[in-house]
Order: sequence, then structure tokens, then C-alpha cells
Amino acid sequence: MVKLVGIAGSIGEQSYNRMLLEFIRDHFKKTVDVEILDINDVPVFNEDEDHNDNPVVHELARKIAGANGVILATPEHNHTVPAAMKNVIEWLSNNVHPLDGKAVWIVGASYHTQGSSRAQLHLKQILESPGVNAYVMPGNEFLLSNAKEAFAADGSLKDARTVGFLEIVMKKFLTFMKVIEMLDAPDPKSAHEEDMDSKHPVNTTVPDVDMTDPEWVEKAAEKMHAASGGDYVKLDRGLLTVDQLNYFLNSMAGELTFADDNNQFIYYNKTADAAHMLAPRTPDQVGDPLSAVHPDRVIEHVKQVLYALRTGESDVVSMPAQTGPNQHVMHYYRAMRDENRRYRGVNELVIDIMPILKYYLAATGQKLVKDPDAVPMSPITGLDAVTGASAHSDPTKTDATSGASGSKSVEKPAEKPATDATSGASESGNEATVAPAAAEPIDTDALTGASEEPATGYSATEDDAPAKQPAPTPEPESTDTDATTGASES
Repeated sequence: MVKLVGIAGSIGEQSYNRMLLEFIRDHFKKTVDVEILDINDVPVFNEDEDHNDNPVVHELARKIAGANGVILATPEHNHTVPAAMKNVIEWLSNNVHPLDGKAVWIVGASYHTQGSSRAQLHLKQILESPGVNAYVMPGNEFLLSNAKEAFAADGSLKDARTVGFLEIVMKKFLTFMKVIEMLDAPDPKSAHEEDMDSKHPVNTTVPDVDMTDPEWVEKAAEKMHAASGGDYVKLDRGLLTVDQLNYFLNSMAGELTFADDNNQFIYYNKTADAAHMLAPRTPDQVGDPLSAVHPDRVIEHVKQVLYALRTGESDVVSMPAQTGPNQHVMHYYRAMRDENRRYRGVNELVIDIMPILKYYLAATGQKLVKDPDAVPMSPITGLDAVTGASAHSDPTKTDATSGASGSKSVEKPAEKPATDATSGASESGNEATVAPAAAEPIDTDALTGASEEPATGYSATEDDAPAKQPAPTPEPESTDTDATTGASES
């Protein structure tokens, strides 16, 4: 749902502009989420003070920055904007600039017939000044006159025509926000123009923190007063603390990475040290532009992946990396889009599908055999352009969009026999459910490290029994099932 914040430019107990915002919040609650911000405790502006010294100011800045748009409801005092409203804008255009590039809708209520028209005009000029740089929706002014008589006892607007006009203007503001959202969106004209150095900040970029700083996470979090620990985060369908989010993401079955629409590597779920990861990453890389976490030889191929996702040519690109008789690691790159379908970055999942495949074969009593009728396919899906990439790379170097920097050496531990997902039995034991490894090493794709030998050509069948069947299990004494899965205890 679209998130809006509203500010009434009055700090009086009885404020018709606050009542107007409350009506907008309640009337449109099925369409937008409007949070009304309190400015009563904002101190008188002093340019010698840092907003960080005042929690009220920094909280206002944080909530405005996190909203899709802002509604400002202004009274008219002496033919202009009231001091309280002007004071807030002074704070929000000094050391912090949350209104920069933000869509703003001005409304107003007044005692008289002009409905704060002159104050709205002055406020528009203030918001468009250097240092504020807001995008104010032109025209469509909502001027509520004779405010004392306009509201019913329950806070609703009495006049149906006024409500109807308000609905029309809200609809236009939602469209206006979509247009403004696209103004800061990167717009490369070809894959070659993808900005791998993250030089074009978007509205979620943390300003004034060096992207290549090894402590980028800590410094960016401090600058943005990021929620942490036991602080709650409201999600689309959930309410979790930051700690709970970390527990949740770090327990995922695969390795997750987030690179934003400015091609900045901003997150991975640290489930293990780099040496024990399928796609090695290190904490100091978080915050880096993608150019810093890839060797030069793969940059153009990474651009092709990003461009295909950004433009909607494909919503998912998948490709194999490390492959062998006991491992088949897949990389899935999925485009992330906001409620306006604007591209907001790439979500990468790295997962070894071999345990899943082995479980399926064991559970169904099948095995993999060559399919003589199979038509070989490219191991890369969703992106035809990179399937002809040069076949000379080391698969341990880096993954396609966010992996560990080619300039950093991550020592991988000696490979141990993998274990069965359900029993812990070594995969080096008597199993004949997967195709044997190739006798000779196969060159790898320059982008992914994937084997160029077609991954298809096998089919699961029940006709040919495995070379050695496991010993039959004894009859269980009970048919009770596990409490959480329903699986038989046998």
C-alpha cells in the first residue's frame, strides 16, 4: 500500500487543517496509508544546531524519507504560511533534505472564503526553493473555505461535492507520485550503459557515506538512525523486530543477496563465513558498487543480466555455477519492483539443488538416466545474450551480480563428502541415483563458472533400479507422526 505522511502547519489545540488530514486518512484508508506527523515539539530553527541533537526533527526526517509522498495542510496567517510550518521546513532543508525529490500535495482550510489560497501559493514557492527541492503537484488546489461550518460532529466533511472533488484530487496525486518516482530511476539505453559504479543515487541511497568503506553498514545505519535490535518494522503482511528479520533471513535455505536499482550491493544473509559459502561474500563488501565486487572480465556480462531485469526483458535469470556428481549450485536473479512496477533492484538466490534432487529420487525410488530424445538447452535461462560468453573462467571467483570481489581471495575449505539431507549418510556411499562425473574437466562459462556441457539429457525413471538398493527398514512399532511435519516416525 502507498505510504503517505501528513503535516498540519498549526500547533494549536483546535486545528481544522489537522481535522482535514484526519478525514483524508480515514476516508482513503483502503487506498493509502496516511500517517499524521506531530510538529508541536519541533524547536525554533537555529542553523547552528545539528538536527541529530533533536530526536523530534530526526524522526520527522526519517518518516518523510520513508514515505512515497507528503500532504501538507496549511492555514493562512496574515496572507502567508504560518510560522510553525515554515519552521519545520527550515529544519528539513538544513542538514537533512528528506523533501528533496519528494512528491508533495498542498491542501488547506481557513475560516474565510479563500481557503488559504495565498498561503498555498507561498508554500509552493518555499518548497521549490534550492535546499528543499520538493516536487509540488501543480494545479488541483484543494481550498476548504468556511472551515468552522465544513465539518460534522464526527469529523467528516458535510458537503458531498467537496468530498467528491477531494477524491478526484487524491487520484491525481497518486498518479503524480508515480511520475515523480520515475524521475530518479536510472535509465540506461543499453546494457553497456548500466552504471556499475553506482554514480546515480536513487531515493533510497544513503548520502555522504563512502560506498567502499568497509564499515559502510555501521556508518550508513548511524547516519539514517536505522532501526535495530528490538525495534519493530511494519511489513506488508507482518510486524517483526529487526532481530526477528535477521533470524528469518539467516535461516533461509539459500544464500540471499540484494543489489539496489543504483547497482549498489547493500545486503546478504550472512549464514556462514565466506570460505563456507556457495558464493563467497565478506561483510566489508556490503555497500560497494557492483563494479567493486566483480573482476573486469565479467562486468559486461553482469550488465546484460541487470539490463534484462531492469527493462523487463526478463523477470528471472537463472544459471548454474559449481556442478558435479554431488553438487549443482544454481544462481537465480529476480527483478524486484515496487507497487508502481518500477525496478528496485535484484534479488539473488544461490542454492545447491542436489540435496533436493537426491531427496526426490530417494523418496520416489527413481534414478537419473540418459534421455536419448532430449534436446540440449542453454544452462542459462532468461538471458540468451550471455549464453555465448567466453569459456575461460574460474567458477570460484565471483557470481554474476553480487558475489565476492575478484580482488579478494577467499580460501575454500577442503571438500568433504556431502551428507544426505535427511539421514546424514555420506554421499560417497553406495548410491547410484545421479549421473557420474565427467572424466575430464570441462571449461566454464566466463560469467557463471557453469559447465558448458548441457545440464539436461537425463530423465528420472523407475524402470531401472539403482545398482544397490538400501536395506529394507523394519516394520515400525507405531504409526505416530512427527508433531510438526506429519511424517511417519519410521
